[in-house]
Amino acid sequence: MTEQYPVLIAGGGPSGLAVAIELGRAGIRCAVVEPRETVGTDRPRAKTTSARTMELLRRWGLADRVRAAAPLPVAHAQDVVFCTRLTGHEITRFPNAFALHAQRRDEFAECGQQIPQPAVEAVLREAVAELPAVEFLAGHRLVGVEDAPDGVRARVAGPDGALRTVEAGYLVGCDGANGVSRDAIGARYSGASGELPNVNITFRAPALTEDVLCARAVHYWVLGAEVGGIVGRMDLDGTWWAIAQGVDAAATDVDPVALVQQMTGTTGRIEVLATDPWTARMLLVDRYRGDRVFLVGDAAHLNPPWGGHGYNTCVGDAVNLAWKLVAVLQGWAGPALLDSYEPERRPVAQQTIADAGAQESRLARAFAHPDLDADTPAGAARRAAAAEALRVKRAEFHSLGLVLGYHYAGSPVVVDDRSPVPQHDPLTYHGSARPGARLPHRWLPDGSSLYDHLAPTGFTLLRGDARLDVAAFRDAAARHGAPLTVLDLPGLPDTHGAPLLLVRPDQHVAWRGADATDAVAVLDAARGAARAPAALSH
Repeated sequence: MTEQYPVLIAGGGPSGLAVAIELGRAGIRCAVVEPRETVGTDRPRAKTTSARTMELLRRWGLADRVRAAAPLPVAHAQDVVFCTRLTGHEITRFPNAFALHAQRRDEFAECGQQIPQPAVEAVLREAVAELPAVEFLAGHRLVGVEDAPDGVRARVAGPDGALRTVEAGYLVGCDGANGVSRDAIGARYSGASGELPNVNITFRAPALTEDVLCARAVHYWVLGAEVGGIVGRMDLDGTWWAIAQGVDAAATDVDPVALVQQMTGTTGRIEVLATDPWTARMLLVDRYRGDRVFLVGDAAHLNPPWGGHGYNTCVGDAVNLAWKLVAVLQGWAGPALLDSYEPERRPVAQQTIADAGAQESRLARAFAHPDLDADTPAGAARRAAAAEALRVKRAEFHSLGLVLGYHYAGSPVVVDDRSPVPQHDPLTYHGSARPGARLPHRWLPDGSSLYDHLAPTGFTLLRGDARLDVAAFRDAAARHGAPLTVLDLPGLPDTHGAPLLLVRPDQHVAWRGADATDAVAVLDAARGAARAPAALSH
């Protein structure tokens, strides 16, 4: 018998798990097919969970669980330190990199968190297991897809290799660079690869204790004369990771122990746990969907790790698409809502790839010098010059403009209000309530986050004056079964440009205005049931 699901998710990494959680929390039945029976822990993969991703985790009640699972608490270290080697000279530092703050901040609901990707996946798997609507098929792999206007027919291989047929209303392809979902819709990557090969090394080094390190840091950028790259703790028990930049493991006989010794300066015992050669890739597909197949995360884009944006962009894709699938499957949204996925998310990936790819020319060897580690006046002068030159790296570690400032101003389901579109500034976040932007965050008088009061599904209508009549919005939402929560927030016009804001489940503004006169047109546009008006004044 052919199995049937409203949604089939190919891939159970962060992207697929995020889609499953968003669907499952709304009661949408779905299945996740994931080849890995368990999540390996010897390779950290992504290590930075951004403030924006932590906000999305907070939506699901998982932010505290992720922090509890992190082997490296934010309180331990928040800075990126550039040095000659871990036991050598500190050159410069970037404080509170990756939005790592031990105390809460006004501009976001959650600070960033350093945590290996497998630890995040373990938390997300546990969350998926708690959702009755989600079936997680570990050891299963998507091997074929037939995409059609009325649904998807998929072939899935089980742990024993036996094939089964699954029919689904939609397929979300989270199966990465080597999956089959991309080929199923005829999508193609285009872009470039980094010039330098790299090697990841996971190792144990008990001798690298606080008393021998040049500083306490979350990442150490090593500008070594022999080899350079990045080193960081995986935990506080002596397990570390390293990226040796410019090392070609395929062309030379690489000694990972020697590489670690050169980068750290330690002569103590080193136990190598895993190595992985890789090259940075800056790739983006030409299309994000077929008829009923959508590409999410690495299946749609690949970007270098510099700045830590890769998996965070994937989670952003997942949430954007999944709330729209919920709306369509619950029957209160139109097909144009799903059409908005690509025009909203593809430009975000394109900008992220461009910003991260710009760092390819600013890797460790670009700042290295044989005299950099010398205990001489010349060495000190070299280090001072390097510190000045390294100021160009700021955008890699302080990128709130990229992390929080992306917007969907040109989206077909966002109602334009003729206000200026925020210009891209990767370093600095300028909060804006312009339609398409992420709703500016604020802490409320009771200590809670504004985001905690937004509806988890459907729309939230923020009202700055409780005297404003919003019955037209309530009536329009009720007519189509669209969930709508009205939330009074005094002072809204002063900070957000209008007394009424319609906010989507993903915390982005769909519309702002002065009254409910255009409620029907606004709600129809935001739920993808009609073309958004050319512009509505506020």
